[in-house]
Amino acid sequence: MTAMNFSPASYLVFGREDWAALRANTPLSLSHSELQELCGLNEPVSFADVADIYLPLSRLLNLYVRAARRLSGVVEGAFLGRPSPAPPCIIGVAGSVAVGKSTFARVLRALLSRWPDHPHVELVTTDGFLLPTQVLERRGLMSRKGFPESYDLRRMLNFLMSVKAGEASLRVPVYSHEAYDIVPGEFQYVDRPDVLIFEGLNVLQVVAGAPAVASDFFDFSIYLDADVTDIERWYSERFSLLQRTVFQRPSSYFHHFKDLTPAQADDVARDIWQHTNLPNLLHNIEPTRERARLVIRKDASHAIKEMWLRRA
Repeated sequence: MTAMNFSPASYLVFGREDWAALRANTPLSLSHSELQELCGLNEPVSFADVADIYLPLSRLLNLYVRAARRLSGVVEGAFLGRPSPAPPCIIGVAGSVAVGKSTFARVLRALLSRWPDHPHVELVTTDGFLLPTQVLERRGLMSRKGFPESYDLRRMLNFLMSVKAGEASLRVPVYSHEAYDIVPGEFQYVDRPDVLIFEGLNVLQVVAGAPAVASDFFDFSIYLDADVTDIERWYSERFSLLQRTVFQRPSSYFHHFKDLTPAQADDVARDIWQHTNLPNLLHNIEPTRERARLVIRKDASHAIKEMWLRRA
């Protein structure tokens, strides 16, 4: 992974011990069994990570939610003279395939929902805004699934705009990783949450000429980072695990990989990584890293080792 354009004037850099000290008196409200249920395939999170990393982060984000509400009160109440409920606070989570975004977002949601100030926390992933397989095939984009052009950007932006406007019962298409496609007629409903965590590869993407981008609606943004060699290994390990489990089901889009030997599965995974996921990471995802308010650096074991907090 390329080095960040670090300068002391731009970031506050915390090692694990210094960050853990910022937990203050934030209580540990997650049990071992709950944490185990939240962890995804090959995305381990230790209880030490929860105590040292996630709890200080949940405290920081709680302060951001409070600040966003106060600012809304200034505009709506003090300036316009028409007090109204504060809009949801939106937190963007970005990073590569296989870096652990999904597990990170689920754990963060669980912890944030335990704060009494904002118990209604929703998690939405950008997978639901992928174009259906039929459309991708028609446009010749199946090999570029996950690239910016494979998403329904207009629908994504309309959703975020509606969340900020406080609209009720918003519908998000449901994506099936097993079918590798949008599920026709199935939706996730988002109904005026206190906090929305919006997770995906492209949430910090800047689109040339576009009047708005997803991050325009974020109150805080996070980028999960790791060395590219580690991410490639995590991807290959996850692919091999899926090949032995989910891919064995006839309903799986990747059922044709069911009889691969371990060596063959590793070769296929590395080929997909080299021709699809790595170019997407280097050309589209990683360049957005420095737009994040917080960069979280992982080591080879998935443990979090550094936090880079942008000053402004």
